[in-house]
Amino acid sequence: MASLSDWIGKREHKIDTVSTLLVRRMAATLGVAAPQAGDALPHLWHWMFFQPELLAADLGRDGHPALGGFMPPADGRNRMWAGGSFEFAQPLRVGEAAECVSTIENVVEKQGSTGSLVFVTVRHDYAQVGVHCFTERQNVVYRAPSAPKPHSAAAPAAEWHQPVQPDATLLFRYSALTFNGHRIHYDYPYATEVEGYAGLVVHGPMMATWALHGFMAAHPDKRVLAYEYRGVRPTTLPQAVEIGGRLQSGSEAEVWIANGDGLIQQGKVVFESV
Repeated sequence: MASLSDWIGKREHKIDTVSTLLVRRMAATLGVAAPQAGDALPHLWHWMFFQPELLAADLGRDGHPALGGFMPPADGRNRMWAGGSFEFAQPLRVGEAAECVSTIENVVEKQGSTGSLVFVTVRHDYAQVGVHCFTERQNVVYRAPSAPKPHSAAAPAAEWHQPVQPDATLLFRYSALTFNGHRIHYDYPYATEVEGYAGLVVHGPMMATWALHGFMAAHPDKRVLAYEYRGVRPTTLPQAVEIGGRLQSGSEAEVWIANGDGLIQQGKVVFESV
């Protein structure tokens, strides 16, 4: 990538409607009750919206935008959604128009054990009827193709936990709802033969959603103020995973996704009692 610093400060403004149809479809996909028009959009379901509407001809081999679009181009690297964070003021409302202002805050190139790595931080500010709702920071890493890490540290002892068995239909439906063309989630030959995974890759954002909502189900008397998460390693079908978590204090909780090979994703929830 030439002139990485040129991307810093790039801004994009998007307007979308929090469609009741898409919300019902996400509810069906995740197996939960569907919010109605005017209800709060569940945390992290916003990833269905504000997605670029690119023609197939404008996509690269991996299913991402070929020329980068708003984001820097990959230049032969694999793109990974490495993690992110949220600061919540209020939820978006189902059935209403909303806006998102995205800004590339930082682009940094480093040398790692697998070669050159490029880290991109994007800030997204969401609002409805001119009122700020929440801020998201998305961390994306570009890396040279390499074998994924097969194992990681074991998960801590959980105070709440729930098993999940993802399958190819779930991955396909989530990709469709979030308009995510990355082929590692639905194209088995591409995922295994080109990017080197053991199978279809479970979406990091979907696991972040499971982990946060696992906390919320275990603690319905708490209001989430902030959430941060990071990927430890990918997980692939047909492996089952377990959502887990434990309180760290009266205002923070640790959450995670894990399986028999160790931690897959870790997160922290900041909350208050209601």
